[in-house]
Amino acid sequence: MCAPHHSNIHFRERESNNVLHTVEKIGGTSMSQYQAVRDNIVLYNRNNDNYYQRMLVVSAFGGITDGLLECKRTGAPGVYATFADAEDDQAWEQALDNVCQRMAQINEEMFGATPERALADAFLQERIAGIRDCLHQLRRVCAFGQFQLAEQLQTIRELLAAMGEAHSAHNMVLYLRQSGVNAILMDLTGWRTDDALPLDDVLTQALARVDLSSQLPVVTGYAHCKEGLMSSFDRGYSEMTFSRLAVLSGAREAIIHKEYHLSSADPRLAGEDEVIPIGRTNYDVTDQLSNLGMEAIHPQAAKGLRQQDIPLRVRNTFEPDHEGTLITTDYRSPAPCVEMVAGRRNLFALELFDQDMVGRVSHYAEGFTDELDKMHLNLVAKDMNANTLTYYVAGNRKQVRRLVGSLQRRFGNAEVNTHKVSLVSAVGSDMSIPGLLARSVGALNRAEVPVRAVHQSLRAVEMQFIVDDEFYEQAVVALHDELVQTHADTVALAVA
Repeated sequence: MCAPHHSNIHFRERESNNVLHTVEKIGGTSMSQYQAVRDNIVLYNRNNDNYYQRMLVVSAFGGITDGLLECKRTGAPGVYATFADAEDDQAWEQALDNVCQRMAQINEEMFGATPERALADAFLQERIAGIRDCLHQLRRVCAFGQFQLAEQLQTIRELLAAMGEAHSAHNMVLYLRQSGVNAILMDLTGWRTDDALPLDDVLTQALARVDLSSQLPVVTGYAHCKEGLMSSFDRGYSEMTFSRLAVLSGAREAIIHKEYHLSSADPRLAGEDEVIPIGRTNYDVTDQLSNLGMEAIHPQAAKGLRQQDIPLRVRNTFEPDHEGTLITTDYRSPAPCVEMVAGRRNLFALELFDQDMVGRVSHYAEGFTDELDKMHLNLVAKDMNANTLTYYVAGNRKQVRRLVGSLQRRFGNAEVNTHKVSLVSAVGSDMSIPGLLARSVGALNRAEVPVRAVHQSLRAVEMQFIVDDEFYEQAVVALHDELVQTHADTVALAVA
């Protein structure tokens, strides 16, 4: 998205050519545990002399972005969704009041009756008042026919999203200063600025004002820029800010702090005592996980780190002694193995059958993909034979119904069927193991999981199984027990 350039970076550390620093991203769930962020990330095993040589890119506190935009899990409307749909101001103003009250409550929980509480409340009130005034003025302007609200909605979405990170970053600066850390706010939200610069220019200018040897920047995950991060990445924008900061500053390592390890399976399914932190893997594996909706990091964010050969580490906020999982470009497991069993639920299998497809599959595939793009549906996997294309897509029923109608109009003689399915994958940096497919199918058979389709590529980094949605959890557990846990037990016995 943004071409790397380092020539304009003049902050002191870069001039010394002594690259010591890390760029670290802290997710929303971790931010809500602000004491753990302070104690386990910032202060842990450090003294006054080595709090620094790092930048913290923060997400909004847990649940705040849901309130500002819409709930990521359920789709329940927040301020943005209410403003976009409401014909009067009462509904969105109530939504804004609700999220403001929650943010004020966080201020109280963090600071109690200390002087920092007054600073946090004043910052919050000034920003919320500005947003409220902006939305009112926009409503008035759009009352004239020449101005269309729809044309401004993306800007409003970015304005609201930015509020969440501005609040959390400002609070964390105040909170860390209470512990003697010289934390500074790197506010990239563009609050009350006139021009939108390219992202790299925004970050380069911010970096030029920082001395990492004596300051700890706390950076808003949202960055206001010419490209409009949300239009490309929606709520994954903070990962792009994090990645570009690491690339432009030439970081020694990029670190993501989460509330869980990057583990061999979802501990809620396979059991907390059964899953294993991966430890090491490569960017190829993270791409496969992204396709499954389990992003360790957005593929476009990973691209910059990969091209600049910057290692990425995923750590558990609540286990500061654990080194987490290190992701590098050139890693390959010492012996072929399955590193993780992951998956994606609630997919739709769209099966396009046409007897006239024989010899013209590419024509049908091009049309199918074109219709998918129009509907903004995410293609997760696909398979084909002489007269049938099956695409596995993520989306809601309304989108899928529209897609089926479009396909039937485009291919008048075709038969289009849909099925609700799940995808379960075995993933690893090197899975060239003889008999792996047979073992996997055998494990699923013993668990009484019917397999609807299988995909195995020559690159031996992923093996996919399509199952009916009701068998998803059984499939994950069965494959993890056979391909990961059994392998780990065998290695443990060999070492013993």
